[in-house]
Amino acid sequence: MDKKTDIDTNDKTETNTISNENNTDNTLDLPDTPEWISRKWQEEHSSEKNSSAPKKKYVKKKNYNRLIALIIILVALIGGLIYYLYTNNNEDAAPTVTTQQSNAINIMIMGVDRRADDVGRSDTLMVLTYNPADKKASLLSLPRDTRVHIEKNDYDKINHAYAYGGHELTKKTVEAFLNVPVDYYVMIDVHAFEKIIDAVGGVDIDVEKRMYYEDPWDDDGGLVIDLYPGKQHMDGKTAIQYVRYRDGEGDIGRITRQQKFIKAFMSQIISPSILPKLPEIIQNISSAIQTDMPIDKMISLMTDLPTVQQNGLNSTMVPGKPAYIEDISYWIPDIAKTRQLIAQNMDITLDEAAQKDTEQTITQYEKSLPKGLKMGNNSDEETSSTEEKDAKEKPVPVKNEDITVLVINSSGINGAGAEVADILKHKGFKISSVETGNTSSREHTTITANENELNCFYGMPFTCTIMSGGSPGQATVNIGLDYQK
Repeated sequence: MDKKTDIDTNDKTETNTISNENNTDNTLDLPDTPEWISRKWQEEHSSEKNSSAPKKKYVKKKNYNRLIALIIILVALIGGLIYYLYTNNNEDAAPTVTTQQSNAINIMIMGVDRRADDVGRSDTLMVLTYNPADKKASLLSLPRDTRVHIEKNDYDKINHAYAYGGHELTKKTVEAFLNVPVDYYVMIDVHAFEKIIDAVGGVDIDVEKRMYYEDPWDDDGGLVIDLYPGKQHMDGKTAIQYVRYRDGEGDIGRITRQQKFIKAFMSQIISPSILPKLPEIIQNISSAIQTDMPIDKMISLMTDLPTVQQNGLNSTMVPGKPAYIEDISYWIPDIAKTRQLIAQNMDITLDEAAQKDTEQTITQYEKSLPKGLKMGNNSDEETSSTEEKDAKEKPVPVKNEDITVLVINSSGINGAGAEVADILKHKGFKISSVETGNTSSREHTTITANENELNCFYGMPFTCTIMSGGSPGQATVNIGLDYQK
């Protein structure tokens, strides 16, 4: 065995030697080898081979510098893009909510008119601020025409936030506008409102004037408001006429009636005959409302209502002035007074950060106002002739043929404007013109029409949001990115 191992080892050694000789045959000194292939010549000229190294090093260094330069350029371009996007988006960014220490609870109350063929409208919007410690409450009404910033939809009427994103977007919009958190929301449908009033046995209201309005196309077959002055006991069906009535006063008069009605409703539910039934009533009407407020919180709040009423329910409206932008009515809020008002309701003092945010928001808001803004008359005075006209004259029902529509194609789809114009023509509307809008400015297709003419536009064969605004006989259809042929 040992002998065989030695033989194998010798064979391997010999093989390795031959292999090495084959690999280095160009360095051997053989008799016929030219001088420039000899080992001696290679050793003498080895320095020339090494002299090429700096050249290779120079090339690598040059490539490295070019790579660094390219990275710097890319970083600069990306940084510039980020700055551009930030500064442009920041101009329309909603204010950041400043949360301060307070025991007050803010409850957003929404009255929604839902339709089978439409997402619905937010007709009533209020914020109830309740202080459990001293059992005081304040009610702040937000006119539905209030011009505010709505996330991803620029500046628009606050009631449009519901059409764009339901109660979630409405809550975010209210929080950003008031710069305070909203703890809970309560959403009441028009039909649920009737059920709630009937559940508590009706409400006593002193109607301040003659109220008449008739619209055969509204409210699932026809809306008729027919109330006479004087104190009367209202069931759900009659009460909804009172709180929905709107005349020349616009939102201002209706908000006053809604606040008056809430105080009357509060008086009813704290009566001795109702208090023992509160848990049962809440259970029965829970299906008629949508809220994220726990039952125990609702019961606790209603239990405190007698003391709240005794302390006085303070009811106010967002201060501001009426205005018109392209013949569409808006309520331009006084942001500083509004935030000071909500701070008083919450029993807090605006700190330096909140004041700075308010100043920035006002500057941003004023910058967003268009040049064509026309301020309206903020007078609350009424003339007897107006009252007589409301009482004696019945409004003439509006027909599609009486409305002229401007179509704006902001969808980026060729032919969408002409297609929508044809649909409207077949429905009897008059088309003033078809124009091309900015495709990046409108996500949703909207129809803006006068309050009394909204129902003429229900049932369109394309997805759209129907909004109030504009002069009688004039409407605008703005085709958004969600339009589909």
